[in-house]
Amino acid sequence: MEIKRISPEEAQELLESEGGWTYLDVRTEVEFEEGHVPAALNVPVAERTYRGMEPNADFLEEVGQELALDTPIITGCLRGGRSLHAANLLREAGYTQVVDMRGGWDGELGPLGEVLYPGWNRRGLPVSTE
Repeated sequence: MEIKRISPEEAQELLESEGGWTYLDVRTEVEFEEGHVPAALNVPVAERTYRGMEPNADFLEEVGQELALDTPIITGCLRGGRSLHAANLLREAGYTQVVDMRGGWDGELGPLGEVLYPGWNRRGLPVSTE
């Protein structure tokens, strides 16, 4: 089953609803600390090492310690790639309500660095650094 992708505004609506949605930010801790969606849960799906980005082997276990399989989850990252991967991992692990926020925190970029689809921060939506 294909993961549904939603806009940052749709994500904000779900988070403000009474549906119990959790925003799962799968960026690194450093990226998360620079700014994130308010009340987001941070569990990196990959970590930056001297060799580049490497998968977090404990990702599913760490998410499982925080969220039940029936928790409604919105995944997000910097531009949309890691979060879509994380959403697929979660769905394969048995999570039943997973959507991915298109554009992530910053936005999808074109080959010359131009913004093709603005993310949460570029749209001026609420930001937290706590």
